[in-house]
Amino acid sequence: MGVPDLPNGLHVFERGWLSANNILFTDGDETLMVDSGYCTHAAQTVSLVESVLRERPLDVLVNTHLHSDHCGGNAALQIRYPELETLIPPGQAHHVAHWDPVALIYLPTGQLCPEFKFDQTIQPATQMRFGATHWQIHAAAGHDPHSLVFFEPAGKILISADALWENGFGVVFPELEGDDAFTQVAATFDMIERLEPKTVIPGHGSVFTYHPEILARARQRLDSFVRNPLRHAHHAAKVLLKFKLLETQRQSFDEFTNWATATPYFMQIKTKFFADAPLRFWIDQLCAELVAAGVARKEGAYILNA
Repeated sequence: MGVPDLPNGLHVFERGWLSANNILFTDGDETLMVDSGYCTHAAQTVSLVESVLRERPLDVLVNTHLHSDHCGGNAALQIRYPELETLIPPGQAHHVAHWDPVALIYLPTGQLCPEFKFDQTIQPATQMRFGATHWQIHAAAGHDPHSLVFFEPAGKILISADALWENGFGVVFPELEGDDAFTQVAATFDMIERLEPKTVIPGHGSVFTYHPEILARARQRLDSFVRNPLRHAHHAAKVLLKFKLLETQRQSFDEFTNWATATPYFMQIKTKFFADAPLRFWIDQLCAELVAAGVARKEGAYILNA
């Protein structure tokens, strides 16, 4: 099935998995973009926006949630467009206002996010004009407790962030911290089912036509994590390693181990779920699985992104 057509004035920049997709609206009085990618791709993000807007400014930037791959380009866009108005979900606004990279989990996850400012919060259960159309704002807790998704009811278009991809959904990070977040993921799936979208613009991957089997597969995956939380924790650890590899592209196994040891969130997963596994053996096992899956490759003493 081909990529569904999108309305005129709605541009989707599909990014690599280090950066979330960017959704740019140009058909209204104000230009608006949803999510800004990771900071190491910030120059490319600015270039993509400029290529479409040309002499027009970017007026509004909205973040679905504040993970580094969704808001890491905020600072660069604010520098490029000094009048840019930035809107974020309300849950972590205090941490952004007083810039706390620990509470925002950038430092604990070993990820980067330059400090940015925001102008307002965007509230769930309201609506907002994106381009020439009104979009509903829906809370979508699970992957992130403060995440939002956006829905345009006339065209039945859903901007799903990491709540739903064509083949899965984002790591349920609050569950790793001891919260009962799998139930929140299930509730978000129920909300998406009620919306009955036709087209989904995910946080990662291609735009896709929604059909019930996609949500059924996501629910099956969620059920497997509920039955076996260790499987989810193992998956999360590999995601953190892969994310770092996407950033660095090449590291020695010793460097990778040193980074993992110095990354509190990674070690929290290790302590909580895999305390009996020797650290280097566990990391080597995770790396071997990345290589076996074809998303990394080994070259002597180095592991490379693939």
